[in-house]
Amino acid sequence: RMRVDPSEVEALLPLQPAEFHILIALSAGEAHGYGIITDVEARTSGALRLSPGTLYRTIQRLLEEGLIDERRTPAGASNDPRRRYYGITTIGTAVVHAETRRLTELVRLAKGVLRTSTG
Repeated sequence: RMRVDPSEVEALLPLQPAEFHILIALSAGEAHGYGIITDVEARTSGALRLSPGTLYRTIQRLLEEGLIDERRTPAGASNDPRRRYYGITTIGTAVVHAETRRLTELVRLAKGVLRTSTG
């Protein structure tokens, strides 16, 4: 298992919502583009539907940053040569965990302020 430099992780935060949701989807396992779209839509109960344009622009950025990589087509999957599969990398996993901690802390701070201001 590769060691990840915390300052490298920090430099990639905050994530855009589409980046965060794609990394969460890939944390559950490798997927192709349409699989990511349907996973995000199901996970958000339809609140977020990534358009193919947003999905593939975001995937390109995540590939360039090394947060995800392209995988060989898994055994038993459709052998459609146009279908590309993606997986999360070690640094991608570190980044999605760091972003989750960052968002949790933001919510904790907001709740503290909102609790004391509604009196």
